Amino acid sequence: MESYFLGLGCKAFHGRNVFKWIHKHGVTDFDTMTDISKRLREQLRQQAHIEIPQLVYEKPATDGTRKWVLELLDGQRIETVLIPDDGRNTLCVSSQVGCALDCSFCSTARQGFNRNLSVAEIIGQVWVASRNLGEPPSNIVLMGMGEPLANLDAVITAMKIMQDDLAYMVSKYRVTISTSGIVPALKKLRESCDVSLAVSLHAPDNELRDKLVPINRKYPLQELIPACREYVKGDKRRKVTWEYVMLDGVNDSLHHAKALIRLLEGTPSKVNLIPFNPFPGTHYQASPAERVEAFRMRLKRSGIIATTRKTRGDDIDAACGQLVGKVRDRTSRELRMEKLSNIKLGVS
Repeated sequence: MESYFLGLGCKAFHGRNVFKWIHKHGVTDFDTMTDISKRLREQLRQQAHIEIPQLVYEKPATDGTRKWVLELLDGQRIETVLIPDDGRNTLCVSSQVGCALDCSFCSTARQGFNRNLSVAEIIGQVWVASRNLGEPPSNIVLMGMGEPLANLDAVITAMKIMQDDLAYMVSKYRVTISTSGIVPALKKLRESCDVSLAVSLHAPDNELRDKLVPINRKYPLQELIPACREYVKGDKRRKVTWEYVMLDGVNDSLHHAKALIRLLEGTPSKVNLIPFNPFPGTHYQASPAERVEAFRMRLKRSGIIATTRKTRGDDIDAACGQLVGKVRDRTSRELRMEKLSNIKLGVS
């Protein structure tokens, strides 16, 4: 922004001022930016445009979760989820249109991969959420559509804007990036941006993880675990959050729990056990609640912090692994059903 305004022949501080108007105050009308001159406002009206992702679909879940479908300039659509809980709001942000990693238990992977999101398209999701809430979300997780580390440069810039004092002022401990484990990008992330780390683990050994999370074949556990340990090194407040979806008869036995304990030894860890969210065409089933609890307690007895994630938004396909950007078909189907109902009722 400073470079842009210097290019207009203005002072750099004008860039900071406009940046603050857009992100902190949510202003998109240059005429409302009263601390810049009328002449500059007129120049901006002629040469610049503030483009916001278009909210095309919104649906609340029974538990208060809200899913927003946003349309981008090229017509692509992404999904963003707001999860309210105990006085805080967590925003789940997408980093790509679709996903190329093809994790076998994730419905987003079934959509395939379209493209990376730009910085503007990533931070635009936070802008939309902040305007709907009247304030920035208290927590932001890059756990939506896509693999954030496969779009690293744009993601890093967007996360810096999330934390910026002139923008959303979200603490570095409340911005979390979730990755399936692209190890070289993880090292670059540590050098470039200070945020919390969550890793989609889902298996305690390479043989099983190769099947569930195919990127493991390129970056196996013997590379991933040390890289994650290095990421949190030197910060006593930090732990790696390991995401572990519980699949019936696949990865949920006490044998798997013991192997996971051995794998994580020496790494500051928190394990987040995630109930599997079924989707059409999957052959997986959710682990029974009592088995999930037995798994959790075995981890806890070993000294590992382990929690079971509460399933949120599953009735609107907003739960973990359910974001697929399929609202166009769904919306048209709902409209067709509404028309059929009107015909049956004799409504013109």
